[in-house]
Amino acid sequence: MRLAGAHAAVRRIWTVELRARAGGPSLVCPHCVARTRPLKAASARSAALAHLACHARTDALPGHLRTCQCRARGCSWHPRHRGCDGPVLLALTRDRTGRVWRLADTCAACAAATSSTAVVPDTLLGPRPPRPAARTTRPACSARPLGPAERTRVREMLTYLATALPRFTSPAARLLALQCALRCDTHGQARLPAGLLHGMRLRGHREMWEELAQAGWLVLPDLRPTPVTVQLLDATVLGQPAGRRARHRAAHWALRPAPLLLPPAAPLALRLTALVLAAHSSAHTEHGTDMDVLARLCGHSPQQTGELFDRLVATLTLKAWSHNRETDEVVWQLAPAMEATQSLTALQTPGTAV
Repeated sequence: MRLAGAHAAVRRIWTVELRARAGGPSLVCPHCVARTRPLKAASARSAALAHLACHARTDALPGHLRTCQCRARGCSWHPRHRGCDGPVLLALTRDRTGRVWRLADTCAACAAATSSTAVVPDTLLGPRPPRPAARTTRPACSARPLGPAERTRVREMLTYLATALPRFTSPAARLLALQCALRCDTHGQARLPAGLLHGMRLRGHREMWEELAQAGWLVLPDLRPTPVTVQLLDATVLGQPAGRRARHRAAHWALRPAPLLLPPAAPLALRLTALVLAAHSSAHTEHGTDMDVLARLCGHSPQQTGELFDRLVATLTLKAWSHNRETDEVVWQLAPAMEATQSLTALQTPGTAV
């Protein structure tokens, strides 16, 4: 990891502010001379995130030149911790009012110590692919099992949604937003078959759609026809690079996130928690992540998240879990049956060590 110092002149911080104006909020960016026209309140959040993503794409920098901007400013963005550590990542931070957003190169340690912050995956900031001149014949679908690649993509999208959606968005709305984001096309439209919603136990639940619409994340769809066609308003999600087929595979894995498999009738909060843990598990027998990160992804307080972990132990999905309150690290172990499923998946996936 490279920290600030050797290339201190390279500045990788972008900030935007949503200011109240007659006719709708206005997006103000100190890096841009012109201000945007008044925005609709429902789409202001997406416009701010899309504007920051545009700056990050335009001002792309090789990895060896990226430095921890937080340290360059004396680490004033967070409480004191043990010091800079880990790779330099793009961290998205929202202030308490929800009006000011900052995107900056930050080391992993500083990003974890900064409140209201989520790491923006590189897959959400890749350059937009050119449209193909003509459709080419695709090779036959391979029998490669779902595994690490799908887990990584789901983990990255869950991380992004933790910032793009309000903090306490319901588990049903988060699971639905994940499927829409992974299944959308280049126009921001996602088609959800009736069988998919029925299998997720979400068919006929209008309240979760209204929740996402009120957050300005999508347009409230007509739920009568099938499949349900959804129009997303999150411009950052639309900027995902090529690989719609790979994203569909990730969406399919998220429905049955091996090795933490729960019955479809399990409570949605428990299913989301199992998905979050599965996305952070690997071929090892013991796994660990900060409680603040897990709680933010689950949309609960740390105490509520801990209670959900206890329920996963009670259902024999987890063997055990513990929380180190000094380091805030949560460590969990899969139940023996889940470990066997994980090992089998790893053995079937080329290049994966067990």
